[in-house]
Amino acid sequence: MKRVITYGTFDLLHYGHINLLKRAKSLGDYLVVVLSSDEFNWEKKQKKCYFSYDQRKLLLESIRYVDIVIPEISWDQKREDVHKYNIDTFVMGDDWKGKFDFLKEEGVEVTYLPRTPEISTTQIKKDLKQRNLI
Repeated sequence: MKRVITYGTFDLLHYGHINLLKRAKSLGDYLVVVLSSDEFNWEKKQKKCYFSYDQRKLLLESIRYVDIVIPEISWDQKREDVHKYNIDTFVMGDDWKGKFDFLKEEGVEVTYLPRTPEISTTQIKKDLKQRNLI
C-alpha cells in the first residue's frame, strides 16, 4: 500500500482544498491529512481560523479522499510523521516548493502540486471583508 501525507489548515474548506486532496490521494492508496491545530495556527503561523480544529477535522473526515486526520502541533514533526505513518509520498501545494525537500533524505518522495489558481482562503476572507460581510 502506498501512503501519502499532506499538511494544511483547511479553514473555510473550498474546492481548491478538494482538488488538492483528490490529487494527493491519486498518488497512493492511503491519505494522511495533518491538520494544523488552533494553537499551532495562532502561535506559529499567526493565523486565526474561522472554524475550530474539531470542526475542520470533522469536515476533512467526511471527504472520501481522506483516510485519517491527525493534528499538526509543530513545524518539526514532519520527519517523525513520515516514519510513524510509513509514508511514501509527501505532498504540498507548489507555493511551498523546495521547503520540504529535506524529507527526501528520509526516503520519501516529495511532490509539490499546483494550486487551484482562482481560489484561496485568503482571497475568500479578503472578498468577504471588502463586501462588509465580515
